[in-house]
Amino acid sequence: MGAAGLSVPSVAADPAVHQAQMEARIGSVPHIVRGSDGKDHLAYEMRITSFQSEQDPIRLVRVAIFAGAAARPLNVVEGSALQGLLAGSGREDDPKDGVRIPSGQSQTLFLWLTLPTGARPEFLRHQLTFRTEKGVVQRADDVRAQVVAAAPIRIATPLRGGRWLAAEGPGNPYSHHWGSMVAIDGRLTDPQRFAIDWFGLDEGDHPFRGAGSPRATRDEDWIGYGYEVVAVADGVVVDARDGVANGTPLAPQHVPDDLTNRTLYGNFVVLKIAPGTYAHYAHLKAGSLTVRSGQHVRRGEVIGRLGQTGAAGAPHLHFHVSDRPGFEQSEGLPFAFDSFAVRERGKRIEDMLDPTRSSAPPSAATPHRLEMPLDGDVVTFPSSRKAGRKPH
Repeated sequence: MGAAGLSVPSVAADPAVHQAQMEARIGSVPHIVRGSDGKDHLAYEMRITSFQSEQDPIRLVRVAIFAGAAARPLNVVEGSALQGLLAGSGREDDPKDGVRIPSGQSQTLFLWLTLPTGARPEFLRHQLTFRTEKGVVQRADDVRAQVVAAAPIRIATPLRGGRWLAAEGPGNPYSHHWGSMVAIDGRLTDPQRFAIDWFGLDEGDHPFRGAGSPRATRDEDWIGYGYEVVAVADGVVVDARDGVANGTPLAPQHVPDDLTNRTLYGNFVVLKIAPGTYAHYAHLKAGSLTVRSGQHVRRGEVIGRLGQTGAAGAPHLHFHVSDRPGFEQSEGLPFAFDSFAVRERGKRIEDMLDPTRSSAPPSAATPHRLEMPLDGDVVTFPSSRKAGRKPH
């Protein structure tokens, strides 16, 4: 039912439109976060399960998203464009008109909503329209998601100086981060909703030295390998591990059966930086950790060095913030860096691995404050007197 004071159009008002035989669940309350594009965004997932008769399955044909009681939608996605809301495994070869959801099965929509300037809705209202195989129109008018309007946690950058690519980053539902939800003990969560893989780059946007195949490289050939990794805020180390051997760049990766810090992260550090807020650093260089569990650290303190351990195909720093110290059963949280500069946008690490690609032309840096880098940003981080590239 709608909240007091909010009139929601009734399906019964149009006899040609029937009640939708489905369930829609929004697992995690979305948070408003300012991206490096200067706009406010909401990132969340909606899982739709069909309870329609298997003799007449439904197809989602339209999603309209409203700010609270507003009559005009913030965004409408319909027809074949709905395929763009699905992670890679859910997309159809022939999208036709929308997204097919067989009886008893589910589809998850990955929603990246850009808010109008100044908009701070208390909740979102979704109108979902379906069409059955026999042509009957069904609708759900009042699927709601509360919105966290409080500012995301403000932190320093996890690396100092250098030039970095935000790979598989926020806003990209097709990435192995946001697009990979985790089901543990009957609970479905998205720990990596805002995760970023930070790859070091040279001034030409090359991630490794030399003109040969990237598969012939060593860890030491990669630009970011050995960089100091630092605490993004004052906090306490709640979990850490060292001693996992460094990997081989672009070697086949083992996919573990269980998804935990210790099966995925290799050498890692997890910092508690606020109540219910944890910073995760993964794939650190073997033997590089300078902290241990229970230790208090200060913002900017070196905690290890960038490496390639665990489920990492090449040297990079995996970084994300979540609401729990473990990978499993945690929800990814947005964050805002104090300051960084963006040099380019829309880049992909796959393209940069091509040794025949020409160097990027010089690009000016655009300063950003209290924002979150987005997928494909090439950024530079602030340096300090102790910062700089210090590979070992």
